[in-house]
Amino acid sequence: MFGEYVFEKSSAQYTDKILLLDDENLNSRTNYTSAFSARGFEIVRYTDDLTFRIKYEQKLKTSGEKLAVIAHTEQYIPYDVRCRLSVCTISLEALFPKLHPAALKTMDKTGLDLLCAVYPNAFDPLRQKHETERFLQTRVYTGSNAAAYLKKTACSLIERTRTAARYSEWFAIAEEKAQLDVMAVQYDVDADTQEINRLFQQYALTQFGKLSQNIDKHSPVLVSRAMDYMHDHSNKFIVIVMDGMSEFDWRILSGSFKNLAYEKASVFAMLPSTTSFSRQCLLSGKYPGQLTDPWKQSREKQEFINCAKDLGYSDSQIGYERGYDAQFGSFVQCGAVIINDIDDIVHAQKQGRPGMFHDITVLANQKKLPEMTQRFLASGYDVYITADHGNTACTGIGKLMRTGVEVETKSRRMIVLNDFADKSGLIERYGLTEYPKYYLSKEYDYLVCNAGESFDPGGDAVMSHGGITLDEAVVPFIKIKR
Repeated sequence: MFGEYVFEKSSAQYTDKILLLDDENLNSRTNYTSAFSARGFEIVRYTDDLTFRIKYEQKLKTSGEKLAVIAHTEQYIPYDVRCRLSVCTISLEALFPKLHPAALKTMDKTGLDLLCAVYPNAFDPLRQKHETERFLQTRVYTGSNAAAYLKKTACSLIERTRTAARYSEWFAIAEEKAQLDVMAVQYDVDADTQEINRLFQQYALTQFGKLSQNIDKHSPVLVSRAMDYMHDHSNKFIVIVMDGMSEFDWRILSGSFKNLAYEKASVFAMLPSTTSFSRQCLLSGKYPGQLTDPWKQSREKQEFINCAKDLGYSDSQIGYERGYDAQFGSFVQCGAVIINDIDDIVHAQKQGRPGMFHDITVLANQKKLPEMTQRFLASGYDVYITADHGNTACTGIGKLMRTGVEVETKSRRMIVLNDFADKSGLIERYGLTEYPKYYLSKEYDYLVCNAGESFDPGGDAVMSHGGITLDEAVVPFIKIKR
């Protein structure tokens, strides 16, 4: 909602070229430009005159090309460029002139969304700090406001999902869904967003195989293109792979990054969302069908090293470590760090989404991830934080009875069959869906559970992965420049 509010307050409805002066770095906190992207704007982060002219001057002069340029007021922007852009100042004071801006400074995206739900009905000026604080306490951060906001926003998001056709739309939907899921737990509101997972599953069954044709300037589209993207955009980088981190989890973890300016994007995991091949694809730059052994992680490190060598790095310039204490020698230019905390929390989780919220909050408060990030930044690295797959809330439909001809995947959301398996019988018994063999080995058949179901004891509420829902498929892609 905050993004929609910013869009409406800007002149973007009436122009196709706009300059957003964001001195408070609100976009880093809220990603409000997703509302501009959803309306066809290309988001440009202004760095300097020469770079901008080389990349965007022609688009700036072309009618119909939509550009939203983010900059700070102290940056030099030539007069001829400014003349072609409608200028809008993005600040808390400009957006909420009736309120005291200092009282709003610590608000996260959730708080700002809740504020946008009630601010239009705040008719009296509340410019004193204590007046604004009282307004926040009695009108904004209330269960009734949260419940009304969630109901309205969830219905609107589901309707948008029904017509989503571009991958960028699904990235935006995944982020907004995660926010709704987090807020529902925070305010103990029943907000069922599984319909979005079901609708994405339909999209994945028909369109996922076409995603490799897409190239995005701001992030890789598939995890298998992540290494190429990072190499192209950084001379010296570390990629931190948070095993199993969903958009929901990042919404909570990002609260510990308040002192770090970062860019938030998204990327698709490989589907079905098993660790063994999705993480190998992320680190190797390959598709699952190209991996030496997609079902085991024993070759993961070697796959990463081979990929880094193919990109031009020597043995001494490549590093691969696990855990928050990871360190690299001064010669390392391309490093990977694997963190298993979130996946461990997922597989041990007995309390569903509320349990995940509690456990990830504890992890965020420990600040181990931002502290490691700051250490790498201080050593001269650009840092990328992403995941091999996400996770989703499920209810058990019964343990899978082994047929003796399936491949061992450790997944409770998917089964991979060799020849001669009773595929039709399994589909009928468990209500499974056959997944097309996009990017996968053609010698197997792949059956996945429907959204919200897993091969766990009947009726058990669990967190899991291995399927093709939006929660599992879209993961964060965070960029932090040194």
